[in-house]
Amino acid sequence: MQLITIVAMLVAAAGVSFALQNDTPATVTFLLWHFEASLAAVLLLTLAAGGFIVALVSTPATLRRQWAMNRQNKRLTELENLSSHQQETIARLERLLPTVEIPVEEPLSYVGLKQVIGSIGGDDNRP
Repeated sequence: MQLITIVAMLVAAAGVSFALQNDTPATVTFLLWHFEASLAAVLLLTLAAGGFIVALVSTPATLRRQWAMNRQNKRLTELENLSSHQQETIARLERLLPTVEIPVEEPLSYVGLKQVIGSIGGDDNRP
């Protein structure tokens, strides 16, 4: 946004310097309207009119963007409040849970391939 402002200011400065160097009289005719002034005044007037038109065209998009950001910020605040409420509820419920010890079972003994083959063949030499 700052870059656009800087570029616009440079264009305006170039327009003013161009207008000040061209002070010859000029006649502007638009439909039924006739206007006679120096070329500098006509150029500055057209530059101002162009800036005004750009402002009018860009205003609705800017307003829509700001409204969308406000809605999103409001929704973000609601979700953050909901999240903190749920975290408090989870913490409260975890404190209410009784501490239950789960018995740890001994792991099953490993049966090796030698033991399986040995028991199939009838040789029951288990260690």
